[in-house]
Amino acid sequence: MANVDHTAEPSVACYDLFEIPLTGTAAGNPYADVDLSARFTHADSGRVVVVEGFYRGAGRYAIRFMPDEPGTWTYVTASGDPALAGVSGTLTVGGPAEGVHGRVIRASDVADPEVRARYGAEVTYRFCYEDGTPYQPYGTTCYAWTNQAADVQDRTVETLRQAPFNKIRMCVFPKFYDFNTADPAMFAYEGSMEDGFDHSRFNEAFFENLDHRIMQLQELGIEADIILLHPYDKPAWGFSTMTKAEDEFYLSYMARRYGAYRNVWWSLANEYDIMSWKSVDDWRDYARTLIEHDAFGHLRSIHNCVTLYDWSEDWATHCSYQRVDMTRTTECVADYRVRYGKPVVCDEPGYEGNIYWGWGNLTGEELMRRFWEGAMRGGYVTHGETFIDQGEQIWWAHGGELHGDAPARIAFMRGILEQAPLDTAPLDERFDECSDARHMWPVASSLPEGTALNPGMEKGMQYWDVPVLRSGYEWQLVYFGWCRPTYREFPLPVGCRYEVDVIDTWNMTVETLPDSYEGTVRVPLGRPWLAVRIRRMV
Repeated sequence: MANVDHTAEPSVACYDLFEIPLTGTAAGNPYADVDLSARFTHADSGRVVVVEGFYRGAGRYAIRFMPDEPGTWTYVTASGDPALAGVSGTLTVGGPAEGVHGRVIRASDVADPEVRARYGAEVTYRFCYEDGTPYQPYGTTCYAWTNQAADVQDRTVETLRQAPFNKIRMCVFPKFYDFNTADPAMFAYEGSMEDGFDHSRFNEAFFENLDHRIMQLQELGIEADIILLHPYDKPAWGFSTMTKAEDEFYLSYMARRYGAYRNVWWSLANEYDIMSWKSVDDWRDYARTLIEHDAFGHLRSIHNCVTLYDWSEDWATHCSYQRVDMTRTTECVADYRVRYGKPVVCDEPGYEGNIYWGWGNLTGEELMRRFWEGAMRGGYVTHGETFIDQGEQIWWAHGGELHGDAPARIAFMRGILEQAPLDTAPLDERFDECSDARHMWPVASSLPEGTALNPGMEKGMQYWDVPVLRSGYEWQLVYFGWCRPTYREFPLPVGCRYEVDVIDTWNMTVETLPDSYEGTVRVPLGRPWLAVRIRRMV
C-alpha cells in the first residue's frame, strides 16, 4: 500500500492500493457528518473514477484508490470540511507487479473480447482476473479468524501460506455458536458490552487490524470473501439486530474502506435466511448500498442456510450456496447453473472433521468426492475443517492449523483442473451450446437407423453413470468417485490419437498408459476415487 507524500509525486503499481491520508475536523461525529471523496482522472484516456473516503478517528481521514490502468492519474478531493476539500495531486502508475492480475471478476465481464471467446459458452459460468488471467476459486472457511488473539491470527496466516487455498470466507463480526463462545478483545464499534455499542462510530483499532489481515491475504494471492452480516450473535453484541439504517451505514463504510483492495469479494450474509427479521427487499437495498459506495465493482453474493436465494437477481454476480440435502450436495451445481445462469460456488458442502453436527463430520474422502463432483459439473467448491479434538482452535471458526487430509488433495486437484482448456464444459443435454466444444464422441452402442447422436443421447448412452468434462475432440475427463469398475472402455473420435492418464484423486498419482490410442481404449481401474483423462496428441 502506497501513502501519498505531498512533497513528491507518488507512484504505485497497477492494481495496488494507493492511500491519501488527510487531516480534518474531529468535532461532532465525523463518521456520519463529514462527506469526503476524490475524483481521479487518467491523463491519457480521460477516464474518471470517483472514490469516497472515510474517517479514521482523531481527526484523521483517508481515501483509498486502486488504479487499474498504468499512466498518469490526477486527483482532487471534495468535502464539506474546508480542510479536506481541494487537495490535489498527481499519481504515476506503473505496470502491475509480477503475479498481480487485478480483481477477480466474472469471465463474461472481462473487457477483452478475445479473452471471453476462449471460454466459449462456459464464459457465463467462469471467473478470471480482470486482465484476463484464468482464476478458479479453491476456497476455505475460517469465519472468525480475525476476532481471535493476535498469535492465533499469525498462525492462521502461516498456515494459509503453505495451503492450496486462493480464497477464504471470513466474517467481520465475531461469531457466537458451539465452540465459539468467547468474547473478542476488540469490536468493530466504539463502546462495550456493558454500556452498549455506538453503531455510528467505528473502532479504528479493530479496522486497522482488519486492514492488516486483508493485506496479508492479498500478498499471499488469497481472495478475502468478506461476510458482512450473519445471525450467530450474542444479545450483548447485537450486531445482527442493528436497524436497517445502521446496517446500511456499516455497509457503506466497509465499501469505502475496503473497495480499493483488489482481493475483496462481498458476501452480504452467511445463512441470510436465519435472519428472518430482514426481508428480501432489505437484502436488495443492502446490495444497492454496496454497489453505490464500492467504486471498484467487486464480486457480490449472499449465502443460504435452507432457503436458496434467487441469485438470478442482477445485483448478484454469482451463486454462493450451502448444500441443503445431505445426499445430493455439490451435484446441484448442474441445476443451479441452469437456474441462475451465473458462476456457481458451493461455499458450504460440509466439512472434514468430527464435530457432532452432520455438516461437520465428513471423512476426507467424502469431502474430496464432493469437490470433484462439483467441479465436474462446472462449479466450484469450498473447504472447511471441524476437528474438535486437535487443540483449542477449530479451523472453520478460529483458524490456527489444519489437521485434515483434504488440503493436500485439493492442491493436487487444483493442479489437474488448472491444466484443462478454458472452454472445458460438462457433458449434458446443453453441451451443444458450447461454441468450441460441439463435437460429440462416439458411443459403443449402435443407434437406430436415421437417428442422429446428440449430447443428451451420448450422456445417457455412454456416460449415464459418471460426470464428464470435455473440450471438443481435444480433452476429456471422467470421474468415477466411489465406483470401482475393473476397467472402462472409451470410444474415441475417428481420426485422432490420444494419450490416456489414470488419475488417483486420493493417492494423488497420475499413471499414463504406455501407448497412444485411436478408435477405442480399455482403461484398467479397479479401485475408487479414480478419474480418466484423455488428451489428443498433436
